[in-house]
Amino acid sequence: MTTMVKAEQVCKSFGALQVLKGVTLEVQRGQVMCIVGPSGSGKSTFLRCINHLEQVNAGRLYVDGDLIGYRERGGKLHEISPKDAAKQRREIGMVFQHFNLFPHRTALENIVEAPMQVKGVKRDAAVKKARELLDRVGLSPKAEAYPAQLSGGQQQRVAIARALAMEPKLMLFDEPTSALDPELVGEVLAVMKQLAGEGMTMLVVTHEMGFAREVADELVFMDGGVIVESGNPREVLSNPKHERTQAFLSKVM
Repeated sequence: MTTMVKAEQVCKSFGALQVLKGVTLEVQRGQVMCIVGPSGSGKSTFLRCINHLEQVNAGRLYVDGDLIGYRERGGKLHEISPKDAAKQRREIGMVFQHFNLFPHRTALENIVEAPMQVKGVKRDAAVKKARELLDRVGLSPKAEAYPAQLSGGQQQRVAIARALAMEPKLMLFDEPTSALDPELVGEVLAVMKQLAGEGMTMLVVTHEMGFAREVADELVFMDGGVIVESGNPREVLSNPKHERTQAFLSKVM
């Protein structure tokens, strides 16, 4: 299998606060990895480092073999330009906790914006693709609806369609259901299960243990900026080895 994401001793600090303390992991192409752990453990920060929304302070991150955010010359890292970082980001879709849709644009317009502006796709082609994606996430009738006219679950599904419109090689999900009412969680998870079934490489920060157990190929438990435990989701969830994993799961399961 081809390695899609490779993290080598990734460290990240905000001032004196060290959030990531040497995170090392690999995600293979087509694999689904779920990252779980208590709030403040560094999960979301790690995800944001993968597409260089946050700069790492040490270590290296690779996506599909490309060093993210930096070039290496003479054994030293030099940060790439914002333009080059944006080019790398095109191939990494990210779905946030709070949707981040343009409120003054319809669902369709939210989806066509990036392909047209960033990739130069002609409007007719972008609209055709957007309608296909809305159908794929079960929202064909909502193409002309504005975000305020959509439920939280529908907005999140539009956000997923928007990320897919850029045809990414990797999808990052940062607690995509945590801002949703409980009855809306299932419709978003169903779309994510569908993507996993289609072979999309996915990193998912989540508190949905049922999703992790059913869909993930690997479960990673983070706490205090380090990976405490990882392995087969069913095994980790049913028989956690580390006391910190045990304590966390006893609260959330």
